[in-house]
Amino acid sequence: MQKTSARLLALLSLLQTHRDWSGGDLAGRLDITARTVRRDIDRLRELGYRITTLKGPAGGYRLEAGAQLPPLLFDDGQAIALAVALRTAAADTTLTSVAEDATRALATLRQVMPPRLRHRIDLLDITAVPPPAPHDTPRVDREVLLELSRALHAREELRFDYPPTPDAPRRVHPHHLVTRNHRWYLVAWDLTREDWRTFRVDRIRPRTPNGPRFTPRALPGGDVSTFLTGRFRGNDGTTTDWPCRGEVVLHLPAADVAPHARDGIVEELGPDRCRLTLGSWSWPGLAATLGHFDTEIEVIGPPELTAALADLAARYARAGRTR
Repeated sequence: MQKTSARLLALLSLLQTHRDWSGGDLAGRLDITARTVRRDIDRLRELGYRITTLKGPAGGYRLEAGAQLPPLLFDDGQAIALAVALRTAAADTTLTSVAEDATRALATLRQVMPPRLRHRIDLLDITAVPPPAPHDTPRVDREVLLELSRALHAREELRFDYPPTPDAPRRVHPHHLVTRNHRWYLVAWDLTREDWRTFRVDRIRPRTPNGPRFTPRALPGGDVSTFLTGRFRGNDGTTTDWPCRGEVVLHLPAADVAPHARDGIVEELGPDRCRLTLGSWSWPGLAATLGHFDTEIEVIGPPELTAALADLAARYARAGRTR
């Protein structure tokens, strides 16, 4: 009996690799006869696994998704990866209901693990601490996420209210659902404005029914990461570059500047000097960022940065005058 059980688990492990298997290939991998393969396939079907028999000269088998969730089989690496993913999801404060479900799922997974594997998971006692969230981090309704996902999958026109815009609903072609810096966004083609737009999911109030199906457009930048990063940096989304980029020398050690340089490039010029190349969405914004370092600044270029620093200095001087 133990030999049969072990063989069934090995067969199931092969079928779960999401590929079609011929009877001969399975028999060869398991070192059994084709007749034994057919018998073991029937046993797995009795346990609730939907296994389709493929037609053709050689025949074969495919594990299908079923209406019910039968017992699953994970190897050690898969189980550990799943536990780490669930712990990370449980720490996501933007989706309270999903975080709670992840915590329960992790407890269920641990309970059914063999003692050997449970001990390994317990040794991996990590606490997922996400980056600090803004004080106004919004909660996202799980049902809204599911509704948006359904429209995305079906490629259906989506209608929704989006405060504080006027009463007329927004009509869009949804393309991507994205999470970034503790917020969820819908990237979509706005049919009224005939342009790409990024909507905060916590503000979306879907209307039903959805509109007709559509053919997806090519996203500027080629992928959603490039597009969204570019839009948040103030460009058209075709590149991740900042619209404004300058180069300066700061009278500080490179080690003191690097932790606060974001995605800037820091080059050491000596024990108390470094070169910093940094970008921003505007020249005044870049000038203000450089002022955070509280040190002498030598501008290498371009002239727009020099002008922005002069304008900002004059503005601060006027603001600092006593009356």
